Amino acid sequence: MSTRHPIDDQRRALLLSSGAAIAGLGLAGCGSPPPERYTEADIALLTQQRAVEQKSRGQGLYGHHVYAGYRGLAELPWFELDTDGLLRCNDDSVPYSIDVHCHLGMSVLFRPHLDLLASTPRVMHLLDCDATNPGCPLDLDIYINGNFSKQGLDALTMSTAAQAVWGSRFAQTQTIPNLLREMDAMRVQQAMLLPIKLGLPFGDQLADDWHAAVNAAQQHQRLHVGLSVHPRAGDAISRMRLEAARGGRVIKLHPTVQRFYPDEPALMDLYAEAQKLGLVVFFHGGRAGIEPELTHRYAMPRHYEAALAEFPNLQYILGHAGARDSEAMIALAARYDNAWLGIHGQSLTMLEAMIERSNEDRLLFGTDWPFYHLGSSLAKVLITTDTPKRKLLRQKILRDNAMSLFPGLWDS
Repeated sequence: MSTRHPIDDQRRALLLSSGAAIAGLGLAGCGSPPPERYTEADIALLTQQRAVEQKSRGQGLYGHHVYAGYRGLAELPWFELDTDGLLRCNDDSVPYSIDVHCHLGMSVLFRPHLDLLASTPRVMHLLDCDATNPGCPLDLDIYINGNFSKQGLDALTMSTAAQAVWGSRFAQTQTIPNLLREMDAMRVQQAMLLPIKLGLPFGDQLADDWHAAVNAAQQHQRLHVGLSVHPRAGDAISRMRLEAARGGRVIKLHPTVQRFYPDEPALMDLYAEAQKLGLVVFFHGGRAGIEPELTHRYAMPRHYEAALAEFPNLQYILGHAGARDSEAMIALAARYDNAWLGIHGQSLTMLEAMIERSNEDRLLFGTDWPFYHLGSSLAKVLITTDTPKRKLLRQKILRDNAMSLFPGLWDS
């Protein structure tokens, strides 16, 4: 007989529905898209990508790479478990890296209490492959979201809602001391923190909160807070100027969360101002497959091309290298000298494709912490560069390319 209480079930259902709503804010344009914007072929392509990935997993150049959670990566030669059972990179030959894709715990809307300076024994990643012992099967040769069960994805949705209403026990562990501890363990020297302007009616001030926390922690040399504006906000350009004056060097724009097409004519003034301010635009790129389906339309790779073409001197990071639309995003990046690919989330096979088909000087290491452990991204770089002829490539991906894109931002 089930011991679950009906009130618990009601609260869970409320959290799930609230989380879905909060995860897809900015309701402009949520009717049927124009036919050319999102087609039946686009929908079929996502289904096909998943099917091909499942059929070919573990059969690529690097073979079978499945581990028992993030801790299981200790089986690889570059890692071990420390005395607290936490994963650590123990190979001094691994270059110190720069992570261009990080976040902190979030408290928005009703702004439940969150102490970003607190330390806890363990990070609860939003997709927490170490929540059980042994951990969930972690396959490095599929897109990373494919490793998580419906229950794990439901927990993500619930935590998203809790960050805005009651407070999230996950977010309480996604703090500056915990990030720095994981960075130290993974030989990550610096990280970019990317807030997202969600378009909430109030309590939408992640950049301010993260700046205040980094200032209080006195961690400016290791943590750089970027900026974000909502593209549909009337004050987007003036807000961008203010954030750039505060020192932000990268602006995060998220088509599926903020619900906009990157090639909308109305955004061209925003890109022009970003170029004038010397910013780098960091796009969430492509369909991850776990966001609300009605938002998929915004992130098709072809929708990014006009921005790249119209502003050739503005540098763009295409986050996740297109996620589950990586084939098209890699091809797009190969055509434009101002396109950089964030490698986070991609499989070993797709990372190899990026190395072979795109400019290796424009591949950037990123982890999307705290969604995942830093080691899940680091392990893939180390596996794909584990030959003498790729020693320089490893250095480029982990560090040098970020130094080139953001000159003078960090002391070497």
